[in-house]
Order: sequence, then C-alpha cells, then structure tokens
Amino acid sequence: MDYVIGIDIGTQSTKAVLADGNGAIVAQHASSYRPDTPKPLWAEQWPSVWFDAVRECIAACTREARANGIDARAIKGLAISSLYGGSGVPVDEQMRPLHPCLIWMDRRATEQVEWVRRNVDVERLGAITGNGVDSYYGFTKMLWLRDHAPEVWAKTRYFVPPNAYVAFRLTGELAVDHSSAGNIGGVYDVARRTWSDETLSMLGIAREMMPQRLVESSEIVGGLLAEWADPLGLETGMPVVAGGVDAAIATLAAGVTRPGQHVAMIGTSMCWGYINQTVDAQHGLVSMPYVVNGRRDLYVFGGASCAGACVAWYRDQFCQAEIEAARGLAHGDAHRLLETSAAQIPAGCDGALFLPYLMGERSPIWDPQASGAFIGLNLTHTRAHLYRAVLEGVALALQHNIEAGQRGASSLDERLIVVGGAAHSDLWMQIIADVTGYPVFTIEQEVEAAIGAALLAALGVGLVNEDVAARGWVTLREHARPEPSRRAVYARQFEVYKGLYPALRESMHQLRAE
Repeated sequence: MDYVIGIDIGTQSTKAVLADGNGAIVAQHASSYRPDTPKPLWAEQWPSVWFDAVRECIAACTREARANGIDARAIKGLAISSLYGGSGVPVDEQMRPLHPCLIWMDRRATEQVEWVRRNVDVERLGAITGNGVDSYYGFTKMLWLRDHAPEVWAKTRYFVPPNAYVAFRLTGELAVDHSSAGNIGGVYDVARRTWSDETLSMLGIAREMMPQRLVESSEIVGGLLAEWADPLGLETGMPVVAGGVDAAIATLAAGVTRPGQHVAMIGTSMCWGYINQTVDAQHGLVSMPYVVNGRRDLYVFGGASCAGACVAWYRDQFCQAEIEAARGLAHGDAHRLLETSAAQIPAGCDGALFLPYLMGERSPIWDPQASGAFIGLNLTHTRAHLYRAVLEGVALALQHNIEAGQRGASSLDERLIVVGGAAHSDLWMQIIADVTGYPVFTIEQEVEAAIGAALLAALGVGLVNEDVAARGWVTLREHARPEPSRRAVYARQFEVYKGLYPALRESMHQLRAE
C-alpha cells in the first residue's frame, strides 16, 4: 500500500495526516500556536512558527506509521494547505525572512487602500484581477510594508505565500500555486492565469518581487532535500506537491468540483465559497483559481473576519463559570455547557442581535473599521441569550455572503456543506440551516483541509486520477434541516441585520478614531 501526507497550516494550529491511497487516515498530529497581534487590527506570524509546526507534525505521523509497520519508502508524497498569507513572507536574496507575514486577518493597510482608490484605476484593477480593493488583500499589505518598513522593502527579493515558503524549505525550489497567487488580489491576471504587468505597474510593485514559477496546486514543486529525510522520517527526493489556500482545499475535501456546489468553512474566520467559471469583482467577493481544474474553474468566496473567534472571545471574557465547571467534567468543554443553555433560548434571542465585526469585516461590506455590537438588549436577556446571539450573528454574516454570491453564481446547489470546527456544534448547524434555508451537510471525518491536501498529493504523484479527486475521500452526512417557523423568524431578523451596519457605520468609525 502507498501513502501520502496532507498538511494544513492554519492561523492557530498546523495539522498533518498520513493517509493511504483510498483516503483512510492511519496517522495524524496537530501543533498549536497563536498569531502575533501587537496592535489593534494587526495580525502577523513569523514563518519559522509554521515550519517548526510542520516538522513536528510530519515527524509525529511518520513515527506512528513506523510503529504500524509502514516504511518511509511507501510514503509517496506530501502537499501543503495553508492559511491565506496576505502579504506573503518578504524574503531576501538568500530566502531569509525579513519581516513577519501580514496574514489574512491583518487590517492595518487602510491608508494604502485609500491611496489605491485615489491613484489607481480601480475599475480596471477589478476587471483584470476579479478582485476589489481592501486591506484584506495581500497587495495592500505589501504597500504598507513599502510605506512603513522601507528597510524591509529595499531588501525584499520575493513575497512568498506560506505554503510556498514551507515547500521551499523542504525542497529548495520556489513555486507559487495559482490559488495563492490569485488570492493576493491586485497583482494577478485571473483570465491569463499569470502575474499582471499592468496592475503591478499601476501599484508600483516590481514584477521581480513575484516568484516567477507559477504552478497548479497538484503540481510537484520538487523533491525532499536530504537534510530533512532523517528528521522527518521520509525518503530523500520524495515529491512535495504545491497545495494551495486552505478554504479552497477544504472545499475540495468535501468533494466539491462542479459549478454551483457551495461550502462554508467555519473556524477562526468564515469563508463561504462556490465553484464558477466567470467572476465579477463588483459582486464584492474574492476569486482565485480553484485547486483542481484551475485553468478552467474559479473558487469564488466571501468571508467574515471573525466566526469561531467571536465564540471564543465571548466564552473567555464572560463565561468563567462554565469554564470552571467544565474542568470537572469528562469532556472538559465549556461550549457544551453554554450550548445546553443556549438551546433553550428561542430563535432570534428575544430580540437580541450580534454583529460579528470584532476584527473589522470582509465581504460583503469590506470595512476594516466596522466593529462588533450587541443590539436590542433589555433586562430579560441572559448570558445564554448572548451566547446564542453570537452563533446567530455569524450565521447571519454567512447568509449575507450567500446573498451576495447569488448575484454572480448561475445557480447554487440545494444543500450547504459546512466544514471546520463549527461543524461539531449541533446547535450551530441547526441555526445555520434555519438562517440560510439550506439543509446542512457536514463531513464525518475531522481533518478537512489536511485530507484535501493529502488528496492533492495523491493526485500529484499519480496515486489517484482526476475522477477520484472529483469524488473526494470523505463521507458527507445530513446534519440539520431548516425548520419553517424558525426560518421565518430569521428571515425577518436578517433584514434587520442588513440595515444595522449602514445605520451604525459612522458611529463605528468615530469610535475607532477615539
């Protein structure tokens, strides 16, 4: 039997799985960390954190494999899924990192966004790239480094996405997959599937700062260097496959390969996306080549800056009693206690509503200065009401993106697939079904992007063909169906939700300026 490794580098942890040629997981490991947030709206990570976690996870998987009689020669390749790396890692001529990577959740580049809007033909930029202008995008973060870290800019040879940086460390070969390149935004020509000389010139970013080799997500970047073979328990020369952006790879893991299929990935943040073959930046979503059939298909998605991060924030700040109580229980999970209470609260939380804009917001409002809010509170509301309101607020943000996406999609499937940590919550899945009106399906396995990366590795080294990749390796199950009376409550609440940001926008901005 032959095996492959899938790696998923996330914002707060890295996971790796070792799977056989049929997708059965035989070993897995995770390593946790946190992004650095030195100032409000800043979020950055040194790439050494990712690489150390990748090494730990691979080595742990291969140790378990050897204990089960699996020889290193049977492991035929690995692929790398990673968080959206924003600016990418600025590296010098020797590929040494010069500055932390400004990751997806970093929103510091507000001045650069305004500069682009004043000095660049934004309509032309959108036509070429299929994307808009916001501090989410990597190209605005690059401009922030140009303006605020000129000593870094002067020494920067390349900006390298996280998965490409790790692949370089493993192989000595530099290549960027098309999904990661497209997600940078304003520097990639989505029709021609290459860097855009025209937009790079408009932005004042040298073409030479973009790595020259662009590859498909299932393409082999290079072979494993001899220096890593023994520490990682792998064979020298083992192929390393490019991989791509985690949201797209998690979507692949769910067996999504045809237009109209749509998936919500809900972890620290939320991404909802679908497969399409055309894109219009005016719809306010993000687009990039998909991780399979990337010359033809696009992954189009919208995202909330905070999803699970809102739930964790509420738990940590206001639920110490549940945290302490959970320590004495076998499962040790405060969320179970919180959900038991929240499940007793009616849909709509007796008029309480939460805006989940704790790190600004991405699509469809694109406002880094948006801020979170509880609306409609009165003396009858409890912590259970507010916990449920947080879950409902993220579901309403998801519906906001689905509504925007429906303007560009020819059609959407009659079911919604949800992946990520939120899929463990029966209450949250029911809320999402009731808010969106879609039956919600989830993956029985627990390592979505990592198993998607393993599938890409198997495709890249020839263990599976494109038909197998299109079907995926996971099993979907129906988790929740919309209930008509709750659906009606949420339909009314959604209209209120959409009106709140325009009504509060000026006040939000004034408070941010204090």
